[in-house]
Amino acid sequence: MIVVTGATGNIGRTLVPLLAEAGEDVVAVSRRPLPEGLPAGSRHARADVGNGASMRPVLEGADAFFLLLGGELNGHGESPDALLDAALDAGVKRIVLLSSQINSTRPEALSHTRLRDFEAAVRASGTDFTILRPSGFASNAFAWAESVRTKRTVFAPFGDAALPLVDPADIAAVAAAALREEGHTGRTYELTGPEVISPRQQAAAISRALGEEVAFNELSREEARAHMAQFMPEEVIDGTLEILGVPLPAEQMTSPDVENVLRRPARPFGEWVARNLPAFR
Repeated sequence: MIVVTGATGNIGRTLVPLLAEAGEDVVAVSRRPLPEGLPAGSRHARADVGNGASMRPVLEGADAFFLLLGGELNGHGESPDALLDAALDAGVKRIVLLSSQINSTRPEALSHTRLRDFEAAVRASGTDFTILRPSGFASNAFAWAESVRTKRTVFAPFGDAALPLVDPADIAAVAAAALREEGHTGRTYELTGPEVISPRQQAAAISRALGEEVAFNELSREEARAHMAQFMPEEVIDGTLEILGVPLPAEQMTSPDVENVLRRPARPFGEWVARNLPAFR
């Protein structure tokens, strides 16, 4: 049995079907009610990954565990030991942790202290573990969906700062491989897309896919900060702006890890747009 946390998110929505289609017994965990379209071979459990006690009955009998914190849990919460003790007590033998590329490129970043704590706890757990460190997600472009639909405009800072955005579907596919296959124990994978692409170029890709002009309106750093403050913890904003505006050379490099694990190239941003075009119409 494989337990998948974050089952309703950008990664989980792909990972759960991938595992179910491969014949695995999957428990899809979320804090929300039962999601629509749960595939055959999987079942839903409503629990909070940030509460180890609530996860104990969910993890009972599990062999493998996909661990995704997400949202506010990346910044604060109970000790990683509460959740990992629950997993170990349940007999979990394999853990795949979703971390972040920032833990290799900016190892002192305050915004990712908690993820580093989880990395250390997973490494010390005695399980067969794999750590995934993705770059920025292609799906962050969903933040522009409303302005593209209503104004045919993308509003973003740092229009020409390019990063190798990764398709969440590729993260899910790598996670599925690490959860099911041998050969990934003790590995840390940096997951990126196959190309570096700037916000201005992303807007152009959306424009091409729609067959209509989509303008790009560059926000100032101050404007971007004010917007991010509406939904992002204060301690995360400045670090995020640094990565978006002044990326380190290592953050602009593409990694071969997606292709090495999946034996196919990573998906480019344009392919993500094509799959998700209804959001922008």
